[in-house]
Amino acid sequence: MNKSEIILIGGGGHCKSCIDVIEAEDKYVIKGIIDRTENLGKKILGHEIIGVDEDLKDLVSNNRYFLITVGQIKSNELRVKLFNYLKNLNAKMPIIISPEAYVSKHALIEDGTIIMHDAIINSEASIGTNSIINSKSLIEHDVVIGSHTHISTGAILNGNVRVGNSCFIGSGTILKNGVNLVDNVVLGSASYAAKDILERGTYIGVPAKKNK
Repeated sequence: MNKSEIILIGGGGHCKSCIDVIEAEDKYVIKGIIDRTENLGKKILGHEIIGVDEDLKDLVSNNRYFLITVGQIKSNELRVKLFNYLKNLNAKMPIIISPEAYVSKHALIEDGTIIMHDAIINSEASIGTNSIINSKSLIEHDVVIGSHTHISTGAILNGNVRVGNSCFIGSGTILKNGVNLVDNVVLGSASYAAKDILERGTYIGVPAKKNK
């Protein structure tokens, strides 16, 4: 079977995790990585940095696939900017799913999202574009996650949770069944959201409270 070529955008630590998932899924051949000028020619896990952002327009014209491999913790501004730029170029951004993850056939996942190793996504969950569902996270039934959102390692989103766009849910954080989060919420690691969060900002603790 001939595999399609994919180009990764961003050469940091998250890129390494994405490479591991892409290689395990075995659907795409990694053509190269886009990163900073000073890193041209360097390799990440055997894959060469072949260009910079300014090269994307020409690379898109060659009908390749693309995945944004810039990480997201404090801010997703760069991920959103890159995603919108690629969409305007009509670039193809696939869904990447680790073979070690479980994704219900009744779940919906949108373009540009990656599902990492050992994540569980249960029935009628919905995940927007350009999101990261990181290793060992649990997305329960009927959960809705917006676009450009990162659900970090080991986080648990119980049934009927709603998470807005451009959110970050830290490692080991738990969201109680039915909790709603508006856009642009950061929940720090090992926090517990017991009730709706209706104001953007950073929240930490058990129960989670706004960090002033």
